Amino acid sequence: MAIGVFDSGIGGLTVHRKLVDRLPQADLIYLADQANTPYGGKDGEAIVDLTRAGCERLFSAGCDLVVLACNTASAIALRRLQQTWLPDCRRTLGRPVNILGLIVPTIEAATGMPWEHEAERRGDKVEKLDILAVFSTPATARSRVYEIEIDKRRQDVAVFVEPCPNLATLIETGAGAVELATEVERHVKSVSARIGRPPDRAILGCTHYEMVADMFRAALPPGTPLIHQPQATADALVDYLAKHPQYDVGSSGHRQFLTTGRPGAQHMLAETFWGGPLSFGQA
Repeated sequence: MAIGVFDSGIGGLTVHRKLVDRLPQADLIYLADQANTPYGGKDGEAIVDLTRAGCERLFSAGCDLVVLACNTASAIALRRLQQTWLPDCRRTLGRPVNILGLIVPTIEAATGMPWEHEAERRGDKVEKLDILAVFSTPATARSRVYEIEIDKRRQDVAVFVEPCPNLATLIETGAGAVELATEVERHVKSVSARIGRPPDRAILGCTHYEMVADMFRAALPPGTPLIHQPQATADALVDYLAKHPQYDVGSSGHRQFLTTGRPGAQHMLAETFWGGPLSFGQA
């Protein structure tokens, strides 16, 4: 058995690498839906259907758990699949399987509160707001998941979401450093203009963006904290597995990389991030 990691493209490699760091003995199968990337501009039904197909592929490959290393899939499809599809899927497979996302651990990291916590509503005026910028795909922005869920837990955090329609595609296709940095700077300036000043903290709300985290650091004021989804997700999965021993994640340290798109070597940006040659097999 294994852990499946699913993303629309190469962005989920950022999560995969942190999972390897925290769970080096676990077997991992990575699936990139590059035939249908990007997800950020698609409608909700298409995102649900594509995410379900990816999970089916990983379950059929022997994964007990699938981590949606994609904010768009997590925001739009996760809850619906958990509620309406997984129960029948478990009965058909005859074993415990589950799908986990990265938004819950990200919001826990951003608020310092467990997911179960809901802030007591008070009429007192908040003396000082913590301004949090979230850079995301348009579909994640439309879901308003970050504004809604953070507001439930922290009334002193104001969330400004900045949709970045082209950034994931530029990263996916291996755009050059100048083009990428220009795009990042444009969105940092845009959200700062809406806030009236730079944010106090930021979430890179698309796992692709972790590959250009250094560009976000350069565009934001020095020392602006970034909340890193891959680390938060890996830490949360370790805790989850300790509480749910029924899930078999393997023990041989096997790694497999699959794509629905064109198999073979990935571009330089992906390999530079990964730290070496990276080749995907056909899903």
